[in-house]
Amino acid sequence: MKFVGLAVALGAALTLPACATIVRGANTDWNVQTDPAGASVATSHGYRCDATPCALRMPRKSNFQATIAKPGYKTVTATVGNRVSGGGGAGLAGNVLFGGIIGAGVDAGTGAALDLRPDPLMIKLEPGEGAVTMTQQEAEAASTSAAAAMAPARKASR
Repeated sequence: MKFVGLAVALGAALTLPACATIVRGANTDWNVQTDPAGASVATSHGYRCDATPCALRMPRKSNFQATIAKPGYKTVTATVGNRVSGGGGAGLAGNVLFGGIIGAGVDAGTGAALDLRPDPLMIKLEPGEGAVTMTQQEAEAASTSAAAAMAPARKASR
């Protein structure tokens, strides 16, 4: 009977390390939306999509530049970074609390505890020629504003 209990405890202990890596993975779908739609996206890591809206499978621990282009509109280059997410942070904390220091190291090394920011990247393209460069904070602010502008108008309820 003690052997069975020991085997169950050992099995549980072996499944705890790298919780975020197992649950969330080292990669994530990073989304880009533009107004108007149909812009191309290219990242400094070589990932591409031909027309927005689109999603690119990206490593969570990436820091990169995304260039959004559409004929007749200014080209936008936005910086995308990462931060510890709520779910990823919980996975890391679970590893530390339950003795999975190795798992916490794996999660930190794979980037499983991170989320890309901004995600989604939402850009309202400006007509004309030229280029616009945005920091990560500016891209996050632009995404928040574009999300509000792109959202369908809601009817007031009483």
